[in-house]
Amino acid sequence: MLAGAIFALSLTSLPVYGQSSSASSSSSQASSVAASSVAVSSGASAVSSGATSSAAASSSNTEATALTFSLTVTNPTAVPLASITANETSLPTIPLPSTATPGVTNTFISGAPALPNPTSIVSSNYPTMDKVPPTDSDEVQQWIAEVAASGITVPNITQTVLGGCPANAEAAADSSRCWWSCTGCVRDTDVQECPTKLTWGLTYDDGPSFYTPNLLTYLTANELSATFFVIGSRCLQFPVTLQEEFMAGHQVAVHTWSHPYLTTLTNEQIIAELGWTKKIIKDVTGVTPNMMRPPYGDIDDRVRNISIAMGLTPVMWTRMNATATFDTDDFDVHGGLASSYGVLNNWENIITHANEIDTGFIVLEHDLFEESVQLATGYILPSAMNQSFDIKPVISCLNKPMSDAYIETNDNSTNPPAASGAVTLSSGAPGSASATGAASNSSSNSGVGLTVSGTSTAFTLSGIFALVALFL
Repeated sequence: MLAGAIFALSLTSLPVYGQSSSASSSSSQASSVAASSVAVSSGASAVSSGATSSAAASSSNTEATALTFSLTVTNPTAVPLASITANETSLPTIPLPSTATPGVTNTFISGAPALPNPTSIVSSNYPTMDKVPPTDSDEVQQWIAEVAASGITVPNITQTVLGGCPANAEAAADSSRCWWSCTGCVRDTDVQECPTKLTWGLTYDDGPSFYTPNLLTYLTANELSATFFVIGSRCLQFPVTLQEEFMAGHQVAVHTWSHPYLTTLTNEQIIAELGWTKKIIKDVTGVTPNMMRPPYGDIDDRVRNISIAMGLTPVMWTRMNATATFDTDDFDVHGGLASSYGVLNNWENIITHANEIDTGFIVLEHDLFEESVQLATGYILPSAMNQSFDIKPVISCLNKPMSDAYIETNDNSTNPPAASGAVTLSSGAPGSASATGAASNSSSNSGVGLTVSGTSTAFTLSGIFALVALFL
């Protein structure tokens, strides 16, 4: 059902964008909504925003006022659930656990270059924050030329319009475009789970933010590492926090410059979104990520092939069926569209499904807002550590060293880029279908220079997704 609401943030200096996958939730875009062509209409729901419902995201569960299970472990310093609400009074942020000295090298990455000086970052050298970058700059024109020369053919797929699956009925029913939002389709170039059972590829989206230091402090204290899918605009705003993520042994990956629905953009705009995010990350850390996550999970073969041509492997989050993904819905607590109880009920369902499937898993979580960080450090991570989960960054859950997460330090002989066609990520990692000889359905996407294969699960569900999308 469509909620049709757009919420305003109570916290200034942070953008208004969401990544809700709740069927009852609406998502709003970056603070550039008024000026950007990628605005969100008031009728956008989670399905219409390019994502499907979460692991437990029925309206009643997402907006729950009580837990459906008994908590067995929490952080002793956790904020009470009843206090984690959209109307809560923000607590003081804490300082970063440490700050790196420019010129030092990352001890977690063999061959890492010296760390740049963050004071050398000049904001005027980058696009306006939280707006889709212009495409006529020298930098973007160079990236466009590099994509054209990559050997990867970008398919002639029409742009979608805002409103997601219901507003794009023909596209939603077209399984050949492999639109994850509406068909659940993935290609062998995509990462959607960890190959080893009970391994959790821990990820956080939309930062760095004011509250990322709180999360980093907890992760460090508990010897946990994660993958941070960062927004280019936030990297420009918080370069020292980005450096701390990188130097502490976490994986840094691309989540676009302004958090738009990528399938609604032109090819050139997609290139600008990804290119500027790659650039700011390299300017701050010295290395360039080779993984990306599309905002809202909004990816089709056009977005996918542009990403691959730019050296970026798409990383999604685990899907169970036509109406369920491993999404805690933590983002929507800040906007009042979900409750802290509903998030933990979602998490409990994720735990149940994670123990039932034969692979590991990836969950959608965020570090942009205080509420999502409070839920992560107070409840979700303590619960996860009480399970038998092996928690690690995505690159590590794919059985690869951290050096393989960056273009400058990647060993192309053992971890060839997706553009080479010899993908060894989710499709070739130990325990995956290709590694074990399990069958998968393959199809060559018409007009795509790179031949890619959809998983058997994706194509089994594609017709279900298309049917569900048309009636939501």
